[in-house]
Amino acid sequence: MENLTANNPRRCSWSLKAKLALLTLLILTACDQTPAPTANSATKTVTLLFTNDFESAYDPVTAYWRNDMQRIGGIAQLATLIDQQRATEPNPFLLDAGDIFTGTLAKLSKGELAFELMLSMGYDAMVIGNHEFEYGWQELAAQKSRAPFPVLGANLFYKDTNHPYAQPYTVLERNGIRIGVIGILGQDAATALIPANIAGVDVRPPAPIVQHYIDQLSDNVDITVLLTHMGMTAPMQTNDEASPEVYRGIEADLQLAGALNGLDVLLGGHADAGTPKAVVHPQTGTLIMQTFGQGQHLGFLQLELSDPSNGKPTITAHSSKLIPVNSDALSPHPIVEAKLNRYRNQHPEIYTVVGQTDTDLTRRYYQESDLGNLFADILRDATNTPIGLMPSGALRKDIAAGPIRTVDLLDAFPFEDRMAVVELTGNQLLDVLEQGLSLQRGMLQVSGLNITYDPAATSHQRLRSVHIQGEPIVLGNRYRVGTVEILAAGGDAFTPFKAGSLISLSEQQFGAALSAYVLAKPLLMRPQAKRITPSTSP
Repeated sequence: MENLTANNPRRCSWSLKAKLALLTLLILTACDQTPAPTANSATKTVTLLFTNDFESAYDPVTAYWRNDMQRIGGIAQLATLIDQQRATEPNPFLLDAGDIFTGTLAKLSKGELAFELMLSMGYDAMVIGNHEFEYGWQELAAQKSRAPFPVLGANLFYKDTNHPYAQPYTVLERNGIRIGVIGILGQDAATALIPANIAGVDVRPPAPIVQHYIDQLSDNVDITVLLTHMGMTAPMQTNDEASPEVYRGIEADLQLAGALNGLDVLLGGHADAGTPKAVVHPQTGTLIMQTFGQGQHLGFLQLELSDPSNGKPTITAHSSKLIPVNSDALSPHPIVEAKLNRYRNQHPEIYTVVGQTDTDLTRRYYQESDLGNLFADILRDATNTPIGLMPSGALRKDIAAGPIRTVDLLDAFPFEDRMAVVELTGNQLLDVLEQGLSLQRGMLQVSGLNITYDPAATSHQRLRSVHIQGEPIVLGNRYRVGTVEILAAGGDAFTPFKAGSLISLSEQQFGAALSAYVLAKPLLMRPQAKRITPSTSP
């Protein structure tokens, strides 16, 4: 464990080290690991196990970026790892920082399966993430009632009321150790979904609300833990941990921790910003962690608490790590696997082979990608428009070479977005494209366009040229754009779409158009590339 000073029990006794730049943020890490202090009967040890952004990643995936394992992840394998940690580590608590929905089976069960699996895995508490609203705020209100553990959202209220939408906090107790757990959803994270799906809920500024509950809990618990789902939206690349260029950072968690008094631990989600070791806030000493998401790692934070007979316990030492879920070294948890298979067996039709591809169709958050180009082409074809635009955040799973099943398509685009046609002027289209080039929510995937841009230029100065089906854009012309519902509504930070005119909103979801397109193709080919080209030429 890491020893901490007596004057500030959550601060390192050594100088903090600069470890990793996550975008513009310099993360300050805790001290180097040192041997655990000699245990005595008066001290207590607590183990926090945690996950975030699981997003229905139920199956192991090929760990092509690692040299120490063949496959990584899988919910049944993760459940076994959790049980192993529970059997060997003292006083374990299991927490989740949100985004348990997304994916085919979550969609078909309206989120029911996600809660059922967490029930079998023995979670103690979770916070609501933005993806929990994928099937509407009314559906979530019903589904979260089935969970036997607290589903938290301290800053969520029914629209225009002071009536809480979710339980704000909980107190967990194990072997006399009491933990106060608070949960919040970030206001920016709440924009990463179709606006109508959260329309009945107000997402209020979290800091004053969290401080209120910390003060309320302080005298009745040994430590306080905050579960957050906030910050920059995750890149959703399978190999996040090996791709520093897509790290989103934990700046929002650091800012919130710095604004709060008396917070011991913050476990975050939404950014999938893996912290191999706990980050110690340089002013408040709050310990901050997050995994890379998708069930590929189990977060581990172990705390040594001082003798409570001398007053409120303090954290005197800690150790932390992210434990990779080595799929082939872990037997699937029998109960979790059986429950997952039961839900799968209710929908045999989704395992029907509907197509074939001889190439891997992968996604990239900050770049043009094969999967993004394909989906944008399908949008343009299905809406009969000259331009197709698809957000990178909607691409949730790669499609591997070989047979393509319905479930593969549904997992690649698991949302309920309908297709839309929006009319934009040339100027308005440039605003939309500039927003995509900001990379705030990833590179906008395009069809019917050829773009050159300067990645080093300042905001709204990045575009160098735009051609629409080979012709230069005309600023005064009006162009019909095929897209998905979230963009048409100005969601996912693409507010420039609101300046356009909504021509039509189809009853057909994009997922249905995707399946029809693949069924009609004997062999799915890699789409034409080099649609978005970086250039520094004026």
